[in-house]
Amino acid sequence: MSNTSTPPRTGTAPPAFSPYQRFATALLALLQFAVILDFMVMSPLGAMIMPDLAISTHQFGQVVSAYAFSAGLSGLLTAGFADRFDRKKLLLVFYAGFLGGTLWCGLADSYTMLLCARIVTGLFGGVIGAMVLAIATDLFAPAQRGRVMGLIQTGFAASQVLGLPMALFLANRWQWHAPFLALAAFGLLGGLLMMWRLQPVDAHLSLPQEHSPWMHLFHTLAQPRHLRAFVTTGLLTVGGYMLMPFSSAFVVHNLGISLDRLPLVYLITGLSTLVVTPLVGRLSDSLGKLPVFFAGSATTVLMVQIYTRLDEVSLAGLVLINVLMFAGIFSRMIPWQALMSGLPPPVQRGAFSALNASTQQMAGGLASLVAGHLVHFGADGQLLQFPLVADVVAVSALISAGLVWWAQRDTGPAPRTAPAHGE
Repeated sequence: MSNTSTPPRTGTAPPAFSPYQRFATALLALLQFAVILDFMVMSPLGAMIMPDLAISTHQFGQVVSAYAFSAGLSGLLTAGFADRFDRKKLLLVFYAGFLGGTLWCGLADSYTMLLCARIVTGLFGGVIGAMVLAIATDLFAPAQRGRVMGLIQTGFAASQVLGLPMALFLANRWQWHAPFLALAAFGLLGGLLMMWRLQPVDAHLSLPQEHSPWMHLFHTLAQPRHLRAFVTTGLLTVGGYMLMPFSSAFVVHNLGISLDRLPLVYLITGLSTLVVTPLVGRLSDSLGKLPVFFAGSATTVLMVQIYTRLDEVSLAGLVLINVLMFAGIFSRMIPWQALMSGLPPPVQRGAFSALNASTQQMAGGLASLVAGHLVHFGADGQLLQFPLVADVVAVSALISAGLVWWAQRDTGPAPRTAPAHGE
């Protein structure tokens, strides 16, 4: 396996996508849209959920982290078996469970019920992202992966352009339950398309397999470069999970932006992200993963520090800061996903992706809990100590930059840990 961070030679264009690859990319982006929106919608709805259910910031942090911890557990339980089935079938099973959990969230009318619903949603939804990345890696050559990761991440942008504004509109009109019910109904489209058009993703089944799923899990974990990748993913996750749960409350209570203007903030930020993510993917393939990642890290640290220390700002100023901050975040995540895809051999790809997703969710759950303890509401209703969150994000960004540089050297052929691990 070649070093995926090396840019193509001058004058050599990366290979174009086939028609089926274009369809698969669109479908995977649609699935990402549904899963990401389900998680992200908790942030803007937090300003409605907390007073409606009479819960504190600490309890809301528990609701957010419940999804993350259950998703992390699901990844651990799935990892040993993830390479023993057609990835399409595995994705269908977890996607159906995710839609059921989302429906339950829409029916929740108490803190306990919402907490349980988020646990169920996390158990199924947490593995979907791992399966999406594993399928994308199976279907696309290393020289195409920066672009496909960037295009798949447009699911995030679409969740802001279409999902969050519509979710806030529905919540303002019919209370916060409505977005979850609408997402469960819309999510059926992705499931039907997957059943109808996605071809089996089972080429890895023709390769030598280990008999024991537990030994398969152990050998995937035993690779030092895999462990370093999991740590890197955990650190990269800290930023989003610490900022997002309380961002709407910060914008509304500290910056004075009304709830009915929040959709505009998310709409413009999402539109910019629709442009940024494919561009970042192309730059990752042409310029190299590391330069793009380092530029994104510097931008993220700077903008998070500015954002959390805002006192008063115009709507236009807030939108500009949001756009730059999310551009930095995606300029880290997209090249890292493309670089990371070159680490595991095909027969360990599903297990690696599940373990990586588990690490991401566990780290995110911990980050949400920590953020819930760091911040609190003052007597005047403002969110206090938010800059402490930015300091934690900055430290994690610096450490992850060193680990990504190390991981770039690890993208050669993996050493064999067992005879069954043929590539």
